[in-house]
Amino acid sequence: MRWEEEGMKQNAFIMGNKLMGSNPHAFSLIMPSIPITHTQTPYVTGTSVLGIKYKDGVLIAADTAGSYGSTTRYKSVERLRPIGQNTLVGATGEMSDFQTILQILDRLIITNAMFDDDNTLGPPDIHSYLNRVMYNQRNKLDPFWNTLMLGGVKNGVKYLGNVTMLGLHYVDDHVATGFGIHLAQPIFRNEWNEDMTLEQGTKLLEKCMLVLFYRDRSAINKMQIANITEDGVKISEPYALQTKWDYEAFSNPTVGNEGSW
Repeated sequence: MRWEEEGMKQNAFIMGNKLMGSNPHAFSLIMPSIPITHTQTPYVTGTSVLGIKYKDGVLIAADTAGSYGSTTRYKSVERLRPIGQNTLVGATGEMSDFQTILQILDRLIITNAMFDDDNTLGPPDIHSYLNRVMYNQRNKLDPFWNTLMLGGVKNGVKYLGNVTMLGLHYVDDHVATGFGIHLAQPIFRNEWNEDMTLEQGTKLLEKCMLVLFYRDRSAINKMQIANITEDGVKISEPYALQTKWDYEAFSNPTVGNEGSW
C-alpha cells in the first residue's frame, strides 16, 4: 500500500561501539521511521478486463469484484474509468495503485487543457504515456501492480491496447487481461468479427464474462460494459448476469475421470 510521507523523522542507531569497540571512527546507521511506501504485495485486487472492437467503436467489460486475498471482500468496485473525451481505462490488479494512476492521468488531462489550443489527447497518446509511466515505475523497483486496458475512438480510428506492470504493451482487435487471456481470448478468436453490431459485441462479452465467473475464483457475475464511440464514453450501470448451474459437467464432474475422488 502507499501512504503519504508525513515528515522525515529518522532514528540513528550507533553501532560503532558494538562492532568496533573503542575505535574512534565509529559509524552510525540511519534508519527511517516512516512506513515502507512500496507496494510489496497487492491487497485489494480486481480480476479480468475484456475488450473488443466492433463496427461503431470499442466495448470494454469488467466485473465489480474487489478481492482481499482469496476473499471477495468488495462487490461494487468500478474498474472502468473515462479519461478525457473519448478514451477509457480499465484495470486488473491492485486497486490503490489504479487510483494513483487515475490521479496521474487527471493531472495529464488538466495540464493539456491549460494550453487552450483546441487539441485533445487521443487514445494512442494516453496509451503511450501509460507505457512510460509503468516502465518508469518498474525501473524504480516500485511498479504499479496493474495490467491496464485502454480503448477509444478519435477521428474515426478505433484503438484498443493494454500495458502491463513491467511496461510491456501491444494493440489488437480484441484484448483480455488476467484469466481472460486463457479463457476469453480463445472465444474471441472463434467468434469475433470486425463488423459486429453493438448488440452482438455485448452478447459476446457477456458470454466471456459468464465463463470467467464459472472458472475464475475471483470473478463475480455483477459487471459493467463501457461503449466508446466518436461521441464519447458511456458506461452501463452494474448489472448481474443470469447463471446456470445444472450443466452435466457441473452436476457430475467425475464422470469419465477414472481414479478421481
